[in-house]
Formats: sequence, structure tokens, C-alpha cells
Amino acid sequence: MRYLTYATADGPRLGALHQSYIVDVAQVMGGPDTMQGFIEAGPDHWAETAARFKELEAEKLVAQGSAVAYEEAIVLAPIPRPLKNVFCLGRNYYKHYLEGVIARGEDDKPPAAPIYFTKPPTSINTPYGDIVLDPAVTEKLDWEAELGLIIGVGGRKIAKEAATSHIFGYTVINDVTARDLQNRHGQWFKGKSLDGSCPIGPIVVTPDELPDPVHLPIRCLVNGVVKQDANTGQMMFDIPTQIADLSLSLTLEPGDIISTGTPDGVGVFSQPPEFLKIGDIMVTEIEGIGSLRNRII
Repeated sequence: MRYLTYATADGPRLGALHQSYIVDVAQVMGGPDTMQGFIEAGPDHWAETAARFKELEAEKLVAQGSAVAYEEAIVLAPIPRPLKNVFCLGRNYYKHYLEGVIARGEDDKPPAAPIYFTKPPTSINTPYGDIVLDPAVTEKLDWEAELGLIIGVGGRKIAKEAATSHIFGYTVINDVTARDLQNRHGQWFKGKSLDGSCPIGPIVVTPDELPDPVHLPIRCLVNGVVKQDANTGQMMFDIPTQIADLSLSLTLEPGDIISTGTPDGVGVFSQPPEFLKIGDIMVTEIEGIGSLRNRII
């Protein structure tokens, strides 16, 4: 299944892609009408929904007012206001770790354990939303294409071999970062937490529709020029490791978002360094899931 959140006159609602239409899930199934509520409804409700959607005829749903053409909808972040901060991983691709070591002139070893930071709910942006660049705040706004996942079944001390059964779905994230703030404050939180600095979406794809393990081409383009071009299978700490490690004495809950790290090709480590400018168009793509398109204003 491919789920999303879209705008209506009555507020954000949960939709599912069916052919080229967005179907209002709650109108078809009853139950929760938001992504968060649907995730909390649990695996049995997800399975019932998937089975029901196999029987649907899109044209009839349109006539009934239960579906709208995708191109006519305003697609929002899958969870417009997460209940918690987004969990993020740093330096999780070897080439990204290596480009940083070379740029800083360090003699360092790859991380022995996952490196975490978070982005607050106020950083969430829509998949096609504008990103504000305030020169008084930062002059070094950078891109970071990432695979995101959303926890479906919560847990604590989740075993690595059971970790993927706790995933509701996968999505696209860009961990937009103010590098000068990141360096000035000596830690990553502030520079990665600007309002609107976490575009996410447009679709949440359930695990059954993607290969296991999830090895997908991932790219970031700025003004049509490819800046990052890698594969999510190149992570140093894979997704089961991330879930098992995070959940060790830290309870993961339905709707929690994990952003799994960015590959090489970020602006700060380019030669010479380059950063986003007002008027730039940033596109973030993951094959099999979709793409973000964000303008810098």
C-alpha cells in the first residue's frame, strides 16, 4: 500500500494511492482519518484495508466523492505534526564519513556505533513546501537526502531479527542543515532544527512493496544537477541495527520517524564547498517511493 496525507476543506486526511487517485481511507474503511491514528490502529486494521483496496473501483469512488485525482490534491507531510522529534542518524554511509574526514583533514576511524541526533516537530515541511533561507540566521544551508521509516508497532529492546516487523512504511526525507550553526554550537541539534528544515513524503510505502533488505537508489539534485547519487544499501548500520539499537531502553512508539542517514555528496564537503541559495530548487528522490521538490525562498 501507498499512503499519504492530503489537504481537504475539513483539514488533513489520510489517503491511499489507488491507480492515479487518492482514496479517502476513512470513508472506505471507517476508523481513523489521520496517518497517526491509522498507524496506531495496528496491523490487523492495515491488513483489512489492504484487502479491501484490492476490490475497489476508482471511478466509482470518484463519483461517490471518496477519491480525487492525485494531481488535483495538495499533498502534505505524512504526519504533519509528529508526536515526538524525528530520530536521525549521522555519518551512516562510509563515503559520507570519508568525505568529512578528508575535508576536515582528520585521521579518524568510522563510528563504532550509530550516531544519533533529532529534529523537532516544528522542522517538518511538506514534500513540495518552500524552505526559508534567512541570511541573518545561516549562510551555509546544505542538503542531505535520506531514507525515512515510520514505526508501526512500538517496542523496547526489539531484537534485530524482528526489527523490520515493527516498520509501518518508508518515505523520503531531506535533513536540511545549517552548517554554520552546526559548527558554532558544537553539536548538531540547532543547525538541523530550523523551522521547515525536514521536508518529508510524499508517500509512505509499506514494506511489502519494497525489496527486503531495502536497497534503493537515492539522489539529490539542485537546479537539475545531481549532487548525491547512492543506494540505501550502502549504510554502515542497517535498518534492523538502527531499530534494535535505538529501542535498547528507549521505547519506540507507533508514528515515530527515523531518518537513516545521508550518503556522500553534501555541499559542505564539496571542493569548493557549495550551499543552497534563494531561488534554488532541491529535488530528493528514492526509487520506488517518490520525490520531494522544495524551493529555497
